[in-house]
Amino acid sequence: MGEVTTSTVTDVSPQQGRKIVMVETPTTVDTADTIPITLADFGITTFLAIEGHTHSTENSIVIAEAPTTAVSAGVLTITVGGSTNSDEKRVYIIYGK
Repeated sequence: MGEVTTSTVTDVSPQQGRKIVMVETPTTVDTADTIPITLADFGITTFLAIEGHTHSTENSIVIAEAPTTAVSAGVLTITVGGSTNSDEKRVYIIYGK
């Protein structure tokens, strides 16, 4: 278990009233790793929801995966989970306003 610091974070819809942010991890992420996201960096004051996916075959087979989340002092912490898969790329879609 460790903190993932090399994820790619993309502000998908910065000017639409609602915010959508995509987090794409490297292929080395394991179950129970954590990814901190400072919500204010993307203009988010309220965290609404998250969708998670894992790539069981790199950039090919995509499986829904439910992460655990917590927000403290404006930082969303995503804890990778929902499967026993390790060393795989994850993609998370964060919804906020």
